Amino acid sequence: YGSAAIGGVVNVIDKRIPASVPDEPIHLNAMASFASAADERNLAASTEVPLGGGWVAHADGSWAKSNDLRIGGHALTSALRAEALASSLLPPDPDADPEIDFAANAAIHDRLPNTASKTWSVGAGLAYINDGGSIGLAYSHFDSLYGVPLRLATLPGQGQEAPRLQIRQDRIDAKAELDFDGGLLDRATFRYAYGDYIHFELGADGSIGTTFLDKGMEGRLELVQAESGDWTGTSGLQFVNRSFNVIGDEAFLPRNTTAQFGVFTVQQYDPGPWKLEAGARWEHSAVSAQPDPSQPQFYNGTVAFDAFSASLGGGYRLTPDWLLGLNLSRAERTPAAEELFANGPHAGTEAFEIGNPALKKEIAWSLEAILRGSGNGYSFEASLYHSWFGNFVYEDRTGAYEDGLPVYQVRQADARLYGFEVQGKVVLARPGLWTISADALADYVHATISGAGPAPRIPPLRIMGGLHAESAKYDLGVEVERVTPQNRTAAFETPTAGYTMVNAELAWRPWGRERPLAITLSANNLFNVEARRHASYLKDYAPLAGRDIRITARLEI
Repeated sequence: YGSAAIGGVVNVIDKRIPASVPDEPIHLNAMASFASAADERNLAASTEVPLGGGWVAHADGSWAKSNDLRIGGHALTSALRAEALASSLLPPDPDADPEIDFAANAAIHDRLPNTASKTWSVGAGLAYINDGGSIGLAYSHFDSLYGVPLRLATLPGQGQEAPRLQIRQDRIDAKAELDFDGGLLDRATFRYAYGDYIHFELGADGSIGTTFLDKGMEGRLELVQAESGDWTGTSGLQFVNRSFNVIGDEAFLPRNTTAQFGVFTVQQYDPGPWKLEAGARWEHSAVSAQPDPSQPQFYNGTVAFDAFSASLGGGYRLTPDWLLGLNLSRAERTPAAEELFANGPHAGTEAFEIGNPALKKEIAWSLEAILRGSGNGYSFEASLYHSWFGNFVYEDRTGAYEDGLPVYQVRQADARLYGFEVQGKVVLARPGLWTISADALADYVHATISGAGPAPRIPPLRIMGGLHAESAKYDLGVEVERVTPQNRTAAFETPTAGYTMVNAELAWRPWGRERPLAITLSANNLFNVEARRHASYLKDYAPLAGRDIRITARLEI
């Protein structure tokens, strides 16, 4: 999936290009919800309609609106509140921004300013499907206006803005799949996407300060081999083309383009009880910066990379339901344009970002062990991983301020990451028509950069556990999430307090599990605790949502 997948892949699947012909004259999904933390109202619906002769049409739309987010305490951490109150006692500075009130900043609580949002989207698709394959096309539009939490000033000389972002995206997707009757190939699939994205950074009066223009296309051809005994595999090629520009006095990037081409193969041999997998990918990337003559602060030129990645994995079935696996991989990642060319204030992160055009490829050797199994009333999965990075790319907070924002410099060094993930579920009892179960998960990562110490913005240990009761008409659940304090911090990074959050949920299906209507009442952060994610740039200024009571109705017919 490209060198950017060095840390994993999120696969988002929608139905805009139908993949099958519905059995009913019309298939409808609809959802409506209200959530109390931000007074969020949400409506969404989608439908697929068979038109006859193998043709299927799709349409969808959504709308959401929310107010400023309720939080479980103060916006600022206790340390920053003390800093702001101390600053409020200093003699007035005639050169300071008159709108900055340090004492008022320290007092902000219960609501997080500048976090209201309004979003809507529409989409439509058409596909032709028969026994030999399918072909389809889809269009979608996305529009959103939202605010970024303020980086509240706590010291003289710091800036304070309330950026709002207006986003629009138009996207075209196409997909074709051809099924073969035997032979070397089982099927061939081609996917194509084109996106035209624009967002504006708006001032307090609604005027446009900075404009971001991003146009890109991506194509991917996959050739899926027909099964040959115990052997299966997929090979293909992929191309990406992106043009990005930032216009305005606060542009943090020059106009730039990215062109990437890759070829890949993944093969699997499964004779049982052994299962072997191997994969390889080569790609060429060229990233070019073409700043305007009035932007001497930016790099002007092209950097090119050839990246090769490979993986080898094996699994042994201890029993039909239990698998022990070991994966070894070597992955190369080419730096993104933002990491190479940034040099300016970025409202999205409220940071002054400085890239490094001399960056080299990021290289990671990784080893992962997996144990996965299930049985009558239980399931379990655990993984241990260790990665050794060469030229690890990270953003180093320097301690300096530019334009009132903290400066983050992109750097490279060797690094080492290791950690674990474990989760499981067990049925405790089956009284009458009910099933009572418990589940739990835990994850942890430890990251160290050679010569610099702990890597920045690494989340701490997280543990979750839940109890659930399920029946044909009702589901009840409660879960407890414990996030431990993160005191292992990088330079100029602050520790983050731990928290314990309790969530509960009740789902009601009036006509049973197989019927179309479900109503869910959930309570997240039930005890309204103040919680902050260590990985967030704005964690010391913007905690997570406070108590959020949400009611959702879903209909599928």
